[in-house]
Amino acid sequence: MKVMQAPIEIAGQMGILSKGLQPHGVSSVAYNYFHTYLDYREHRFNVDGYELERMLPDAVRYFDLFHFHYGYTLTPNFRDLKEIKKLGKKMLMHHWGNDVRTHAIASLSNPYVYTGDSPSPEQIDQRLKQLTQSIDHAIVQDYEVYPYLVPYYKHIHILPLAFPVRDTIPVYPSLGEENPLIIHAPTQPRFKGTEYIENALQRLKEKGLSFRYKRIEGMSNRDALKAYQEADLVVDQILCGSYGLFAVEGMSLGKPVVGYIREDLALTYPEMPPIVSANPTTIAQVLEELIKSPSLRREAGVKGRIYAEKHHEVDRVVPRLLAIYKQVMEE
Repeated sequence: MKVMQAPIEIAGQMGILSKGLQPHGVSSVAYNYFHTYLDYREHRFNVDGYELERMLPDAVRYFDLFHFHYGYTLTPNFRDLKEIKKLGKKMLMHHWGNDVRTHAIASLSNPYVYTGDSPSPEQIDQRLKQLTQSIDHAIVQDYEVYPYLVPYYKHIHILPLAFPVRDTIPVYPSLGEENPLIIHAPTQPRFKGTEYIENALQRLKEKGLSFRYKRIEGMSNRDALKAYQEADLVVDQILCGSYGLFAVEGMSLGKPVVGYIREDLALTYPEMPPIVSANPTTIAQVLEELIKSPSLRREAGVKGRIYAEKHHEVDRVVPRLLAIYKQVMEE
């Protein structure tokens, strides 16, 4: 099978999945035209929109399946979908959250959620209606994203975030560290709740707690992963109600991870994620407890590593993706 993944790289997933598919006899080629300081490079081609559009005639003839990401396809206004469908080639769309998240739905289950980075509800509705004229299958990473797509797609599949966990050497927090390093890496500060996190840390500092804090921004993913190794505590996102790749990277490195896990969503994971849940109301209390307790940090780090190996290791995620591909191809 020949698969084309495009056009936007989210959290390195196109490249990670493309590499993971190779041992299974699937030739997956990833093309990304969304270039950021994260600088994902491995197992993908970084192109521009014009180059991607020019590829269309050859791509439609060559590839068997088109795995699109983030609500975009190869051309503006989805003009490519008719060409792909005309030749009987298969398609699916991988949605990631901010491309489809609306405040009306999100706020029903979450008083903290921030949706200012999403398109308007009208734009989301129009885009999804256009996409589902040609695409029946969608992939999401968890059930936080799921409800936004229910009115549109015939089939919605859950595929956990993939990461090379076994290739990542854990660096567990030291039991002797009394001045722990806390790391937060906000690619989208308002979405992740950075203001609440840093205000809480400031209050704890004024209270006399001993810790160091580093905010990781403007750094390539490769360099950021090196910086994460030094952390004693990782703080992910405390508004959305689910967790992202930064949390997976932290767990893979054996770090305790703080993030907001909605109670209703916790029941939808294969097992309760060992992420220390905190929201804007509780973040200061949660951080204080972890700052004071090296043993709690070590325990959460060990549990997180085990969880990442079981549920986010790329070799465990890829078979689930292959099952989705099989269903799409056979329909």
